[in-house]
Amino acid sequence: MGRLVHFEIHVDDIERAKKFYGEVFGWSFEDWSDYAGMPYCGAVTGDANEPGINGALMQRQSAPPEPNQALIGYACTMGVEDYDSTEAKILKYGGQVAMPKYALPGMAWQGYFVDTEGNVFGIHQPDENAK
Repeated sequence: MGRLVHFEIHVDDIERAKKFYGEVFGWSFEDWSDYAGMPYCGAVTGDANEPGINGALMQRQSAPPEPNQALIGYACTMGVEDYDSTEAKILKYGGQVAMPKYALPGMAWQGYFVDTEGNVFGIHQPDENAK
């Protein structure tokens, strides 16, 4: 079975992206550029004893996606404890709403955003009372 074990977020400005993801989600970073042969920053997204995966910020190799372009690739969704406070941080640190908060009835609150690098990502707050 091909389980997802790593992700890469392609960015124009690694320092700006580190600030965004570090401030919004509390991620920490390690410079793995020597291993990759290009600007490449490992992203530690949480405790290794909890479900989830780590990834990296990678220097974008081509033009960024155009606004409102169909997504080509995968959208990563981060689990959060409080949707509204996380959305406030996303907006404070330069993100934008791509798809506003909506209910997955009886399961969760979901929404999508654009990061400082033009990438789409989601946030997901479990809530069995969502409707």
